[in-house]
Amino acid sequence: MKVICIGLNYSDHAREMGRALPAKPVVFLKPDSSLLKNNKPFFIPGFSQNIHYEIEIVLRICKLGRSIAEKYAYRYYDQLTLGVDMTARDLQSYLSSSGMPWDISKSFDGAAPVGEFIPVNEAGDVNNIAFRLEKNGETVQAGNTSGLIFNFDKIISYVSGFFTLKTGDLIFTGTPSGVGPVQRNDRLTGYIGDRKVIDFMVR
Repeated sequence: MKVICIGLNYSDHAREMGRALPAKPVVFLKPDSSLLKNNKPFFIPGFSQNIHYEIEIVLRICKLGRSIAEKYAYRYYDQLTLGVDMTARDLQSYLSSSGMPWDISKSFDGAAPVGEFIPVNEAGDVNNIAFRLEKNGETVQAGNTSGLIFNFDKIISYVSGFFTLKTGDLIFTGTPSGVGPVQRNDRLTGYIGDRKVIDFMVR
């Protein structure tokens, strides 16, 4: 299975990162070894001194598809949840400034905690889903899918032109503004609306 991620997909986050708004979806991959499920703790790796959280809506692909037309994209995902794109920001900054790929800064073991999946129809209008991340009980990120630069259907149509989507593949759809660092013993809790779907400790 694949973990497909979309970067810079909220304008407020692009601004906070000092980046121009993308004309097309920014796509990168995480290996399945990056997945962290069932609210297991996230362990800060020894190679980074600056790990950041990035909360995102995550889609679960429910059937095989390739070169999917945007108008049919809604048929290809049936569940969603929240995921945290854990990023070694110091490593990413170094690699980016050196003109090198920064995949390893986002694709290391455990770098993709994912929460409890819920049926899409329980989340309401997919173009108006409110979500948030709390760190130690305080909201640090709050977003709404109405703010996506590329909505779910556009993402699925675009990435399926490059990768055949298979049942079980996951798509991280982008993070809003408010990304920041984690420390050991932080507790990260994510909500879709008022429904808690992810809750784990940083170790």
